[in-house]
Amino acid sequence: MKLVGDITFIPTEQGRLYLATWLDLATREVVGYATADHHRASLVVDALTMAAGRGDLESGCIAHSDRGSEYTSEELRCHMKRLGLRQSMGRTGSCYDNAAAESFFAVLKEEIGIRLWPGRATARAAIFTYIETFSNRRRLRKHPLWGYLTPLEIRQRHQQGHSLAA
Repeated sequence: MKLVGDITFIPTEQGRLYLATWLDLATREVVGYATADHHRASLVVDALTMAAGRGDLESGCIAHSDRGSEYTSEELRCHMKRLGLRQSMGRTGSCYDNAAAESFFAVLKEEIGIRLWPGRATARAAIFTYIETFSNRRRLRKHPLWGYLTPLEIRQRHQQGHSLAA
């Protein structure tokens, strides 16, 4: 398994709501995410904890991100070590190294609507609904390699012994 992580923000009348995600590169499933009113390292750690809690992270899994301070922090480095993950970071100033995460955020913002949300709770609910009921469970990977399946269906097939070409 290879993960890619990043942080974005959603504007609200209460201030920014930050969203950290970890995506499985093989399935494009959001396996871990967290929201908060800050973008400290603990936000990224919380999202990674969610991914680990789902029980699908293998020892030696690569977790790739940009070089933001949240990802270079000792807190995240120690957490990854405890989980048996290998940390990878893109080149400084290169958004292309983290294109899968950037692409996910662009689609999320387009589909939930880029606007000023009335509050963080409302934005959080929209993000939860988008990730858990649409992106992971209903959005088809429109590519013959993926068999036109959802990220959840791809993961389930993988768990049943089918190989993936991550």
